[in-house]
Amino acid sequence: MKYLVLLLLVISLHAATAQVTQRNILRTKFSEADVRQGLIPQNKWKPFPQTPAEWKAAIPDSLISTYIAAGEVAAKKKFESIPATVALEYVRSGNRTHYQDLSFAKRNQLWSLMLAESMEGKGRFTDQIINGVWSLSEETFWGIPAHLSIQKKGYGLPDVEDPIVDLFAAETGAVLAWTDYFVGSTIEKASPLARARINTEVNRRIFKPMLASNYSYLGKGNPNAVLNNWAPWVMANFICTSLLLEKDETKRAGNVLFAMKYVDQYINGLGEDGGCDEGPAYWFAAGGAMFDCLNFISDASAGKLNAFKDPFIAKVGAYIYKVHIDGNRFINIADAPNYITADGLMIYRFGKAVTDPKMMAFGSEIFRENNLIGGGSFRPYSGLYNLMVMNEAKNHKVPFTDLQDVWFSDLQLMSSRTRNGLFVASHGGHNAESHNHNDVGDFILYSDGDPVIIDAGAGAYTARTFSKDRYRLWFNTSSFHNLPTIDGLQQSPGAQAKATSVSYSTDKNRSSLTMDLAKAYPAEAQLSSWTRKVQLEKKGSVTVTDQFVAKIAPNSLTQTFMTVCETDISKPGQVEFAVAGGKKVYMNYDPKSWTVTKEQVKLETPEDENFKAWGKPIWRVLLTAKGLGGAGKFVYSFHK
Repeated sequence: MKYLVLLLLVISLHAATAQVTQRNILRTKFSEADVRQGLIPQNKWKPFPQTPAEWKAAIPDSLISTYIAAGEVAAKKKFESIPATVALEYVRSGNRTHYQDLSFAKRNQLWSLMLAESMEGKGRFTDQIINGVWSLSEETFWGIPAHLSIQKKGYGLPDVEDPIVDLFAAETGAVLAWTDYFVGSTIEKASPLARARINTEVNRRIFKPMLASNYSYLGKGNPNAVLNNWAPWVMANFICTSLLLEKDETKRAGNVLFAMKYVDQYINGLGEDGGCDEGPAYWFAAGGAMFDCLNFISDASAGKLNAFKDPFIAKVGAYIYKVHIDGNRFINIADAPNYITADGLMIYRFGKAVTDPKMMAFGSEIFRENNLIGGGSFRPYSGLYNLMVMNEAKNHKVPFTDLQDVWFSDLQLMSSRTRNGLFVASHGGHNAESHNHNDVGDFILYSDGDPVIIDAGAGAYTARTFSKDRYRLWFNTSSFHNLPTIDGLQQSPGAQAKATSVSYSTDKNRSSLTMDLAKAYPAEAQLSSWTRKVQLEKKGSVTVTDQFVAKIAPNSLTQTFMTVCETDISKPGQVEFAVAGGKKVYMNYDPKSWTVTKEQVKLETPEDENFKAWGKPIWRVLLTAKGLGGAGKFVYSFHK
């Protein structure tokens, strides 16, 4: 999941208005006594091999050689300190990547070193591991400057007297905990104080501030607050760090109970459809991180504290294959990209845990396609669990077939496929969803897995991304989604900007989503209604129908279609989209109602760096109304 290196999540963009259902799955199923009695003691929990002989019995020699080679590369690098001026770049210029690149590289370096030493056991990586432990311990802050709003003194330099737990502080604690697990005894032989430093720093920077926290990402004590992916992401690391390092069994169980509260609260804030409003890439750090939490708790109790049989957990897992388009392409709502090198082994493990054969088949197929062990920079422990099922998943021969029709009632997201290879997805919702774009009523269209009408996705994250300027960035605005601009007015941000009168229907011949977009636009647009219907005919076409009634006739109206296809707009009433293999997709419109133009999206700012991932220029095809009354109806039809 390389894309997640840029997708550094924030606290404030989750909708406080979402419905909360007090499921409390963990705390209903398991009492405090169950947890305290069920956990395997810290010195006896052995989730992974620790010696070369144990590794050799668990994974192929070729993989062991690969990990040792990665350690050899890591051993040649210094653990660099991070200058204060680099930390200050976030408030001075908005740049966050210089600090993050230095910080993340050090943690990845230590991870490679300690795994290599655990697998080889010759002691040649030990000194550099100690350098890594010492270097991380000497850092003032384990997180990143972009998250310093959490500290009492706000952005700037980190306050050594106010240690805070953000995403990456929690992850750093986990990296050090796993280092202690795999090579702690080796470190201790070289220097007892080096190993002791791990416990000291994790206690000071993670355990104490977390247990005393009143963080907004945990709802500030409000059990009805809707939590975003920060909660399970942080708690997954907090749980494993506690399980691995805390020797006091009373405190250890207390930490797990503390985390269970917030994992429950995250789950409570999800809709009954189990969907992820942050998009499929974020699912790995949201529903996927929730899976990590449940997996750690189950594993560390030999299955006594297993919550995977709850049917709602299976719904959360099923989301990831329900939003699949083709190959590595997924429906990309909000800040999520359309192309994900997905962790198939983690998906397979999730499916196995909840007994979902379709999810297992999907994970197995994705693994064979990507050949990715997974885990990555932000979830390395997931890669360890993946190693244990790699051969099983590779040999899992049950075929996966994409769902023909999908409907998420809470997300108001639908998708459907024609018999000849067209795919459409559309959604209603509101403009205060997590990592929101102002895009109520947007739709995307693919042909045989290739993009035709697109959601461009999110730009690279900078200080502007989550500031008052968020909706000045073109890719977050409705005029750069497949939506109308009315009298120059775009959709508004906020929960009040929403789809109403939403209805979905499907049968063997067609599927459709109908919704009123009027409330998504400001009052100045003078709309009484703007009904959009996105309909797919299974035999081979997609139609988008817009019908509006205005209190005052608009002076201007522009309909945008975003694409990365070469287009021919020379024929009145038709736009020709060139897709892979010399194939064409056509859009028909009424030439009496519209003039058509196209313009290439200029990629000029630091945020625009991400859009090069499309590998093609991004275009806007613009239909401009020729004349308008107080009501109107427009039809756009797509076919091969």
